[in-house]
Amino acid sequence: MKREKKEQAISGELIDELLKQGRQPEDIHGLLKQFTKAVLERALQGELTEHLGYAKHDRAGQNSGNSRNGSTRKTLQGDFGELELETPRDRNGEFEPEIIKKHQTRWTGFDDKILSMYARGMTTREIQGHLEEMYQVEVSPSLISEVTDGIMEQARAWQNRPLEGFYGVVFLDALYVKMRHEGRVENRAVYVALGITLEGKKDVLGLWTSAAEGAKFWLSVLTELRNRGVRDIYLVCVDGLKGFPQAIESIYPKAQVQLCIVHMVRASLNYVTWQDRKQVVAALKPVYRAATADEAERQLSQFEAQWPKYPAIARLWREHWERVIPFFAFPEEVRKVVYTTNAVESLHMSLRKIIKTRGSFPSEEAALKLLYLALSKVAAKWETVQHWKQMLNYLDMVCGDRIKEAGVRQ
Repeated sequence: MKREKKEQAISGELIDELLKQGRQPEDIHGLLKQFTKAVLERALQGELTEHLGYAKHDRAGQNSGNSRNGSTRKTLQGDFGELELETPRDRNGEFEPEIIKKHQTRWTGFDDKILSMYARGMTTREIQGHLEEMYQVEVSPSLISEVTDGIMEQARAWQNRPLEGFYGVVFLDALYVKMRHEGRVENRAVYVALGITLEGKKDVLGLWTSAAEGAKFWLSVLTELRNRGVRDIYLVCVDGLKGFPQAIESIYPKAQVQLCIVHMVRASLNYVTWQDRKQVVAALKPVYRAATADEAERQLSQFEAQWPKYPAIARLWREHWERVIPFFAFPEEVRKVVYTTNAVESLHMSLRKIIKTRGSFPSEEAALKLLYLALSKVAAKWETVQHWKQMLNYLDMVCGDRIKEAGVRQ
């Protein structure tokens, strides 16, 4: 019933009277702007009355120690465009309005629109043009930069936040982004660590940048993760970067390292002619789709016999065999989740769609700012990893003591 009364607060007669000014879209927009101004100024006057304890011209205000002291004009940016407001003052300067706070220049929702457009990869100039076209708001590039720069404080807090003590799986990979560094534009690696918690939730643990992907830099990333609270990891899925497994095991000696099967297949295709690629890919599938590690090894021998013209492929797989087979111990339903870096590569794909509109970034901070905002949008759509209950039961069985040692309650 309360809701119904609120909806009837503006009478039809009043609306008809207001609409005499015009019924075209631009007339309605102007009317809403005037109405917003009137309501806000009335609300501000009401707040001042409540603050002083007496109404305007009320005798109760005589010798009260404080009184009204005119008004200050301020410009407010909002969905309605640019609005000139008269904000009331008190003589003692104690009045702190709530609906439009002191020094506030934009109304709720306006900054969110700027950030949303920025997170979709729109440039400052594109955002400026869109706001002017859709809301008849003239916004300076400096204002847009001010809004988006404010997100860096959140990004730094996110990058330094404490992490879970134990992760079932962590994927480590890098994507390359063009950014200006020391006066020149270059491709720089953005390192991404994506973890899966014991609840089956995907969680990006952080973003880091460097000139190129390398095991030495990954070592510093892993050290930071440990300093932020990650005591143990069951499985780390990586590409075939030289020295990577050793870097992981130096920080997390109990962790198993799983080489990404997709990267193994791609590395195998380096030895294959274009005409044979599809057939070789199909012939390798029984190796990593086998039911057990022993069966996978038999399938690899069959592949070797079937393709004698490519002996380097079987040699490559055997050379890394101990890093290829850890996933065979897992429940079949979750193997595909853990034997490839598809989870993090899918994330990369989403990020690339957003950053592809930029030729390059003026700085490392500008790149990280957009990546953080884009990441927030992508992560909001993530759901619990399918069949994770089976994986959790497996982890409890094989390393329940390690989970407890990491200080995680199950």
